[in-house]
Amino acid sequence: MGPMTRMVGAAAVAMALWTGTAFADDLTAASSRAIVEQQFDAFQQDDGQAAYALAAPAIKDMFGDADHFMAMVRDHYAPVYRHRSADFGAFKESGDEASLEATLVDNDEVVWTALYSFRRAPNGDWLISGCVLAKAEASAI
Repeated sequence: MGPMTRMVGAAAVAMALWTGTAFADDLTAASSRAIVEQQFDAFQQDDGQAAYALAAPAIKDMFGDADHFMAMVRDHYAPVYRHRSADFGAFKESGDEASLEATLVDNDEVVWTALYSFRRAPNGDWLISGCVLAKAEASAI
């Protein structure tokens, strides 16, 4: 990895840390992307606590703890858990809810569409409230 790649990577990490989860204002395409990328980073590092922290209360209620949440993601959302690339698309925000579309390419070159939903928590933080994953018709090859 060259110095420029490291610098760009460091800037992306710094931006994700700076934006964090506390988005008391309206969610934007950029801030929603930062939340998803922050969760991707947590998955990549097998940091269940960090990934779980970005989940909305309803998701946390379903799984109870970070270990169960991570097991579900590994077992049922493998392209989200580990992927080769991610491109972000359409974003919509309405009141306390929002959505963001992502195109993921997994390690087998299969293309997936992920539709993320977000919900504003009572404290004002925007958190991931769901992800619908569908295999795309096309492949990355």
